[in-house]
Amino acid sequence: MNKWRRFKLFWMDHWVKTSIIFAACLLVILSIWGMASLESYYRNITLAQLPLQILMVILNSVIFVYLYMVIFRGGFSKLDKKNIKGTAVNVKFSDVIGIDEAKDECWEVVQLIKDHARLKKIGGKILRGILMMGPPGCGKTYLAKAIATEAGLPFLSMAASEFNEIFVGVGASRVRQLFKKAQRLSYGFGGCIVFIDELDAMGQRRTFNQFGSGEGNTTQNQLLVAMDGLSDKSENIIVIGATNAAEDILDPALLRPGRFDRKVYIKKPSLEGREALFRYYLGKIKYEAAIDCKRLARKAVDKSPADIENIVKESALIATRNKKDVVGLKEISEAIERIELGMKQKLTINAREREMTAYHESGHLIVTYLSHPRDDVFKASIIPRKSSLGVVHPTSIEEWHGRDRETLFADIKICLAGYVAEKIKFNTTTTGVTADFKQAMNLAHFMVWVLGMGASGLIGDYTVYKEGNALLLSEDVKMRLNQDVDKLLRDCMAEVEALLRKEKDLFERFANELLAKQELDYDEIEAIFNEYGKANPRRFSGMPPANGSPKA
Repeated sequence: MNKWRRFKLFWMDHWVKTSIIFAACLLVILSIWGMASLESYYRNITLAQLPLQILMVILNSVIFVYLYMVIFRGGFSKLDKKNIKGTAVNVKFSDVIGIDEAKDECWEVVQLIKDHARLKKIGGKILRGILMMGPPGCGKTYLAKAIATEAGLPFLSMAASEFNEIFVGVGASRVRQLFKKAQRLSYGFGGCIVFIDELDAMGQRRTFNQFGSGEGNTTQNQLLVAMDGLSDKSENIIVIGATNAAEDILDPALLRPGRFDRKVYIKKPSLEGREALFRYYLGKIKYEAAIDCKRLARKAVDKSPADIENIVKESALIATRNKKDVVGLKEISEAIERIELGMKQKLTINAREREMTAYHESGHLIVTYLSHPRDDVFKASIIPRKSSLGVVHPTSIEEWHGRDRETLFADIKICLAGYVAEKIKFNTTTTGVTADFKQAMNLAHFMVWVLGMGASGLIGDYTVYKEGNALLLSEDVKMRLNQDVDKLLRDCMAEVEALLRKEKDLFERFANELLAKQELDYDEIEAIFNEYGKANPRRFSGMPPANGSPKA
């Protein structure tokens, strides 16, 4: 039965080509037969005119095909997408690593596709739409391909931006063509997966005004109608959408039952997931046997699968440049630095500016190590990278999914530490505090205006009281909130200044070490703190050791 359907599908798709080939062969045979029956004089005249006739036929054919494609076949709205068989995609569920919860949900969909008859027997209906949501680089496209592979179905993939055009009606026409193609493939192969990436490009909330609904609305309306039509079809067509945007960005009509009613939330991998990812990607290159994947996983807190793959690839490039045959921990650490901090730049910096940078970064380093409840110092450097002359690279010691007041307060203190360090040592400041001040003020404003963490006791999110860009608050309330922000910043600054003055010897030591070595790794930083009798407060409080520590 399936073979007959596929033959019919092949004939439906290729009957024009087959007919043309047959007609051409027949004409050639008749021409040869006719030429053979002519006298030699007329035969020579005919052969002499043949090249010109062939040239004219080709020219006419080109003109006809162009007009046919533009006028009769949709022109600019032509959908130029080839289907890919599920077996050709060749991404299995075992290849999807680090997102086990999402895999479990999608495996259920695969089972429903394979056992569709049993589902129909009890009166159930297969899912028509699956919406995958999560940060970029977490494997949404990969998971959709795995569904197609495991189910053995054709896979049609498009980006939502490919539907949008300046010409009105083009997007809707492409949606119709896509679903028409999916229905034909489903008829021949028993099902079809339609994957629409970056769905928010065509699925944002619709807007209506006196100038009409617009091309975006028209395209989305056609998608809604097409998905509604799937419920009347016996074919297995499953539409999978993927987006990095928040759920409330999408139009509610897309999310109602019967459309994208199954939501799969894909999060960044846990510690175990990151460890498995490092094992998987390191298995594709040559690396030192001493590398501990668990330690690497703890260094890569908040990294996506794409980030981890990029780290391993970059480390292999670094090992190649260093003329090494295998990748070691040093190359992986350098890859993390290069990706997160940027390439080292060769700038000519005078002695005064270099010294100020060293004290600025020493302030960040000491306040981070001694006062932050969650973050540890991975590296400190006064080598220019990106747009900064120096950097202190903090890294979280474990996974957190929210921040409390103490953590936010510590974040502000770290931002202000460079400014305070410059004031203490040089009694002046530089433009190097620009980004630090911006981040500190944003955090303080967020704590007071949104989280109710101000000293005056005003509770609630006061940013919701607005009409357009104007805040609907009294001047008294605004003044109290702004005073709370200012007090929060001043309290943080006072604590930072007290800490740096108390640890003056340590402050000078780190600045001199940076001036001498330019960069300090975690082991060197921890050794200096231990020398001055300063234990890691996070480890002292019962938390696990820091990411860069040899004990990790």
